[in-house]
Amino acid sequence: MIGLALRMLFGERAKYLLLLSGIASATVMMVLGMALWYGIQRLSSATADNIRSPIWVTDPMLQQVGDSQPLRATEVDRVRSVAGVRWAAPLYLGGAQVRLLEQGVSRTVLLVGLDATTLLGAPTRIVEGSLDDLRLPDAVFIDERGAAFLSADPQQPLKRGDSFEMNDRRAVIVGICRTDLTFFGGNAYIFSTFDRAVGYAASQRKMVTHILAVPEAGREAAEVARAIHDATGLQAFTEDGIKQATWDWMLETNVAPFVISIIVVVGFVVGTLITGQAFYSFVLENSRYFGALRAMGAETRALAGMILAQAAFVGVVGFGLGAGLIGAALWLAPEGRSPALILWQVPVSVFAAITGICLFAALLGLWRVVKLEPAVVFRG
Repeated sequence: MIGLALRMLFGERAKYLLLLSGIASATVMMVLGMALWYGIQRLSSATADNIRSPIWVTDPMLQQVGDSQPLRATEVDRVRSVAGVRWAAPLYLGGAQVRLLEQGVSRTVLLVGLDATTLLGAPTRIVEGSLDDLRLPDAVFIDERGAAFLSADPQQPLKRGDSFEMNDRRAVIVGICRTDLTFFGGNAYIFSTFDRAVGYAASQRKMVTHILAVPEAGREAAEVARAIHDATGLQAFTEDGIKQATWDWMLETNVAPFVISIIVVVGFVVGTLITGQAFYSFVLENSRYFGALRAMGAETRALAGMILAQAAFVGVVGFGLGAGLIGAALWLAPEGRSPALILWQVPVSVFAAITGICLFAALLGLWRVVKLEPAVVFRG
């Protein structure tokens, strides 16, 4: 019976292609929407991935990791004095203007100042150079994206030994690292020591934007973060906590998650309407054949199995086509430029949604078949 059901499906080529296009279109829209959802979530918290620390201590008013609510330098010692804290180090995170010596062109970068003793928060994906070289005079690390962004010729990115100016002070590249693209601006990450970053940045009374801390061995980061908050009144996040706070802030203040939600919902609704209408029309046009099968003694259960098989086949093939199309499009996108991120939850969730669409379409067809009278086969 399943073979017969598929032959009936293939026999109606126009309806078959319409069903496939409806499922594929819904798949593309939902996969793209969810991939953008996870991608923007990753981009919004990328700073916490590029600057790794078990605990982030901030001003109570800070809402997201890229925000700047400067702290007094004395707060670093207060955090260090909290029981359970192994290390605590100041961090400077802010924008800076870079001027290329040969061109005189200024460009904006994201400047990160690290504690010179511990280098806590230093990049972990080193492409060239040694982090110890950051302690050399005028030394900075730059990420791969920034090396191309700051170069006059992106095909010839900056390299170790090249120099530029920040706030009329010379900076020499001693290393190249790899970072994730961030949502909050800055086409380049530049890492330096904290004291040097203070000189590179525009001077202000408070220069500590965050405090990075490490718990003692055997102590949980969440437990120590609570102790820091209780002892100092400052806001203390675990690494996952500051990422979640940043995403919550994005949901409340940015339009992108709302737009993405619309894309996903529209994809589901359009897929449901197109597939449901096309499948019902397919069953309607094949009523004579289903009526003949009933006249020959086929039970409703058998006919339901045929309809479910048709819907399942269309769903699997349509999902495969849609997922393949969007996967190919994202694969062809320039490396590191696409905001989309396809986690395992994306295909699983979309396949579940496609299953629901196909089940809805099958129920429409089944409703028609159940009401069908065998005598329809004898009508002109």
